[in-house]
Amino acid sequence: MDLSRLPLDEIAAKTGTPFFLYDGTELDLRMAEIARLTAGTGLQARYALKANPAAKVLERARAAGLWIDAVSGNEVLRAKRAGFAMGHEPPVVMLTCDVFRDNGRDVVVEEGVLPNIGSPGQIRDLAEAGYRGPIALRVNPGFGHGHVQACDTGGPSSKHGIWHEDLAPVIGAAGDAGLEIVGLHAHVGTGPQIGEFEANMRQLGDVFGALLPQFPRVQGVNFGGGIPHPYRPGAPRIDLGPYAGFLGDAQRMLSETAGRQIRVEVEPGRYPVAGMALLVARVTDVKTTRSNSKGPGHTFVMVDAGFNDLIRPAMYGSYHHISIVGKGAGREPEPLVVAGPLCESGDVFTRDDQELLDPRPLPRPEPGDLLVLHDAGAYGAAMGSNYVSLGRAAQVFWENGQATLISRPETFEDIVRLECEERL
Repeated sequence: MDLSRLPLDEIAAKTGTPFFLYDGTELDLRMAEIARLTAGTGLQARYALKANPAAKVLERARAAGLWIDAVSGNEVLRAKRAGFAMGHEPPVVMLTCDVFRDNGRDVVVEEGVLPNIGSPGQIRDLAEAGYRGPIALRVNPGFGHGHVQACDTGGPSSKHGIWHEDLAPVIGAAGDAGLEIVGLHAHVGTGPQIGEFEANMRQLGDVFGALLPQFPRVQGVNFGGGIPHPYRPGAPRIDLGPYAGFLGDAQRMLSETAGRQIRVEVEPGRYPVAGMALLVARVTDVKTTRSNSKGPGHTFVMVDAGFNDLIRPAMYGSYHHISIVGKGAGREPEPLVVAGPLCESGDVFTRDDQELLDPRPLPRPEPGDLLVLHDAGAYGAAMGSNYVSLGRAAQVFWENGQATLISRPETFEDIVRLECEERL
């Protein structure tokens, strides 16, 4: 996003800092890219609503023809509120989870969305709720990984899905409960390198081909996905051309194996939204520590955004490119650590995946300058919290030279309004 064309100071004066800024043009480009990827016969993309549930984002996903992968009952209701069709003919909204919490079972029964079962006990849960409709099964194929170990989505260390060698009793339990298995799903993760993503997808195609004969009613096979996004400047963006070719080949192969048309689905994950957003914070101070026997000293840039706003660096050591806007922007870069306001030593945006400080070459800002964290559209606002009773940051949509507030900053009244004292 070209910062020179954005009135960041003007927006900050109206919303306060920190705030998220979403670029509508970038969002539309990425949604259209995913739509083209799955434009072939028998192909469909699902937007993972958990990445960014903002109504504006869902509006653009629906306009691009994407379906929805929800992971909670309330995400299903968000999709419904955004105009996505309920029911399972076709299954525009799928509920993928390993545990039914809150209203999870209720929305399956009441809205008829397709439940994607990740644990065998969920079949019992649905039967007890009186559900007798179709289901999908999430399979753990025994391999796969995320961009870091904490994101593993397949293999022995992953909690997700039903182990591929334990499907027979689950098939029997579903039949006894009157639940027809119409979908198969697996998500083996991106891997740190683009090549690993492609290898995982091809291996998964072989797994599904071997499994399909056990499932005579399956209509759709979901490859998961999580297409990588290039967070570092100069990092290559994935070429979706070969991936599109693989999806077409997989759809034809699985359809031939099954003797009927099989719909192949993918979930691009963070890819459509990661690059559309900035998190804009205000620099409050610059201070230093000195070297001693414990280690080297550092220069800390203190900002008013913390891991309550963008948790990925604290949780995964994730990299987000950083820019300075203001008086200090033209200075020569020097090693700086960017830290937030929370009473936690881990509230640092410049860390590596070993949770160690990783000073970044940046121009030294002045207090009052703006500091921008790039590529904050996925798992930014969506994972925001009220830790230490801070309000969630505002969300602003930028399009055609116009800024629109789409989620106001939370107030103290917002934070405490659910507190009560009721006898049970």
